[in-house]
Amino acid sequence: MNPLRVPARTVVIGIGNVHRRDDGAGPRVVTRLAAGRGVPAGVALHVSDGEPGRLVALWKDAESAIVVDAARARPGQPGTVHRLEAADIGLLPAPEAGTHGLGLGEAVRLARTLGSLPPRLLVYAVETADTGFGTGLTGRVEAAVETLARLIRRQLPGHGGAAAGAPEPGGCGGPAGR
Repeated sequence: MNPLRVPARTVVIGIGNVHRRDDGAGPRVVTRLAAGRGVPAGVALHVSDGEPGRLVALWKDAESAIVVDAARARPGQPGTVHRLEAADIGLLPAPEAGTHGLGLGEAVRLARTLGSLPPRLLVYAVETADTGFGTGLTGRVEAAVETLARLIRRQLPGHGGAAAGAPEPGGCGGPAGR
């Protein structure tokens, strides 16, 4: 690490592949945050493929991390957002197969073992409709991304919220969040 570089206190990581339709929900949230009213000091935005070692490297020095990823729930409600905390994520089994390698659960277990898990880790999982090859999100997922980007922005330090803190009333649940 560059000794002159101060680590970000909060990292927001969008996991996904923008060339697999709704799998690009995480990167799209990060893009929306970057295009908004500016990113507060001490906040870093990243896009990741979800490989556990790379995720651990992105959040290892942070006080809090917010991760956004696509979720394939069957049957599911495309555009529904689920909010998970580190305790919930570490219990998830590693996926048998998928675009994100070993998965977020494995990254959390690895970070715990290495002592690199941020004190606060929050994950938003957006249910998908289409993860086939192509670009652009389906309508419900796009709407969820817009809502989620606004919610996360309000949770960032300097925007009235403590990063990775408690959700705002009505912030998650239903088609735009759960």
